[in-house]
Amino acid sequence: MRAASGAMASFRLALIQLHVSAVKSDNLQRACGLVREASAKGAKVVALPECFNSPYGTQYFKEYAEKIPGESTQKLSEVAKECNIYLIGGSIPEEDGGKLYNTCTVFGPDGAMLAKHRKVHLFDINVPGKIQFKESETLSPGNSFSMFDTRCQLLIYPGAFNLTTGPAHWELLQRGRAVDNQVYVATISPARDEKASYVAWGHSTVVNPWGEVIAKAGAEETVVYTDIDLKKLAEIRQQIPILSQKRCDLYGVEMKK
Repeated sequence: MRAASGAMASFRLALIQLHVSAVKSDNLQRACGLVREASAKGAKVVALPECFNSPYGTQYFKEYAEKIPGESTQKLSEVAKECNIYLIGGSIPEEDGGKLYNTCTVFGPDGAMLAKHRKVHLFDINVPGKIQFKESETLSPGNSFSMFDTRCQLLIYPGAFNLTTGPAHWELLQRGRAVDNQVYVATISPARDEKASYVAWGHSTVVNPWGEVIAKAGAEETVVYTDIDLKKLAEIRQQIPILSQKRCDLYGVEMKK
């Protein structure tokens, strides 16, 4: 998910590392409460984690799935408007036409939905002796990219890595994408629940365009705040002009739909 465009020199970002329970109404109430708390502390862009209203697991997706718009997205719209913020709604299980999707919605300061992104690359893993999980058992993949306009620039990844992939890849991938694209990168995880069937890694993180970790949570429920400095982004792109040196005559990225 990419937020693009920008005249804002700096802004405060808040990542809500939510403890997700089996009770949807509690998850929604606590998420909205933490969004309000983040706004009160000056956050202009607030992000929730992947699968924030439901336990993460193939056995839960159908039970917790909603239409969009629906109960969860309506509450996100209302709190975004109330707080006058950009709200990246993590993701929820979505039901549409008899299929289930892992879907992220984004709302603007007026409460309007700016984007609806269905997870394109489903998470299937089989590491013998450690973890086996297949989103594709119950979820269908999305078929489109999502980008929305704000006054800021960053890459945002609501995710739910686990205790195998988390320590190995979570920060590594984020720092790589930040340096590759000379952009701020934020990842938002659910809080770790050792009693859950799928144990999330936690450690929601923000990395700057130089590849430096500038904010990082532990494993518990918390809100991570960081001030994003777009002047620094512009300086780094000027110092190492990767974007202007791309060989579009040799290679490119093509969107086929």
